[in-house]
Amino acid sequence: MFRGSEVFRFPRLNSFGVPVLGLDVELVRGDFPELRRIINGFLLAYLDNAATTLKPLQVIDAISDFYRNRNANVGRGVHQLALEATEAYENARRTVAGFIGANPKEVIFTKNATDSLNMVAEAWASIILEKGDIIVSTLVEHHSNLLPWARLARRKGLELRLVPVKDDGTIDYDALEELADGARLIAVTHKSNVTGAVTDVERVVGIARKVGAMVVLDAAQSVPHMSIDVKSLGVDFLAFSGHKMLGPTGIGVLYAKKERLEEMQPYQVGGGIVTEVHCESGSCSAGWIGSPNRFEAGTPNIAGAVGLEAAVNYLEKIGMDAIVEHEVELTEHLLEELTSQEKVSIVGPLDAKLRYGVVSFAVEGFGPHEVASILDSRGIAVRSGLHCAQPLHEALGLRMGTVRASLYLYNTMEEVDRLVSVLKSL
Repeated sequence: MFRGSEVFRFPRLNSFGVPVLGLDVELVRGDFPELRRIINGFLLAYLDNAATTLKPLQVIDAISDFYRNRNANVGRGVHQLALEATEAYENARRTVAGFIGANPKEVIFTKNATDSLNMVAEAWASIILEKGDIIVSTLVEHHSNLLPWARLARRKGLELRLVPVKDDGTIDYDALEELADGARLIAVTHKSNVTGAVTDVERVVGIARKVGAMVVLDAAQSVPHMSIDVKSLGVDFLAFSGHKMLGPTGIGVLYAKKERLEEMQPYQVGGGIVTEVHCESGSCSAGWIGSPNRFEAGTPNIAGAVGLEAAVNYLEKIGMDAIVEHEVELTEHLLEELTSQEKVSIVGPLDAKLRYGVVSFAVEGFGPHEVASILDSRGIAVRSGLHCAQPLHEALGLRMGTVRASLYLYNTMEEVDRLVSVLKSL
């Protein structure tokens, strides 16, 4: 088991060719100021990482440096600051693209994963799909990968098919194969924000290709926690958020295959994305610049992109494999402890190698918010409720929701034990 300051060492290079340092959790914790906070008389144990992660000093400093020294608008000026800001913004795009194995021209900066998924719905699906076409999603999904498709289906007369879940809250792949017949689009999560279970993307893509469907992958919970290569995954679109991977809020990413980008139209229109605009007789026409900038109308979140680049660099130096192993160790221990408590019911598979980093559970005789409040009184931050996944909770008969403990690279075994100790006292 991982204990305190043990170090994982991996003799490998990251995607930038830089030696991976491995994970020294005590050293890592020193980079996160919030971990020194005292909450209700206790040292903070932050176990709400699936909602958002804490930010290291390296990210905070990168954002501060941009505003102090290079603050200007991008792509619209020839003065020195404008050139420096533009270079910083596009450097961030190149870094993020490298992190997921994409071409920089296939990476669009958005507000968050929700914005990215809505962009796919409005800038691609609303143009390509026709009345009667079939979209397939699942009951495992976060609302952000359900509601855009439901709204589009109502508006355009599409058919939305939802794949049921098995008793452990994971996707029923046999049902997916049946429901995918005739589909034009399959939208699935890569890693559940409720169960922590990882989707078999290879199988999903295989099913999609058999019927000629495109694949949208909600990777908000996977990109921060595992190595991702979009080319190997073979998906058409992939969405994630910066704030769930040590980056700032207000910055997200949409990866779109080159072929899909060519089929898309700007999601929003306005300044910064046009080559020319002409108006005559009450009518205006415009020409768009090339991708991906044509999908980033207005002034983008430049500082957010710079902060996200710093977050990617931080994760790359540690190594994603080291992060995975650390999270699996913590999850394994938490699952072992919780399964030994009669009044605790765990959502999802009990094998930490099938799911990790996220453990949702219910405590007999206590509502989820009540449990979360008791934990907060001991300085332990968790999430409670439906976690923007109400259909999944209803399918599992958990209409009140669950308590969710979500782990990351700076969490320790001692924090897990603190959580378990409070639950035992209930």
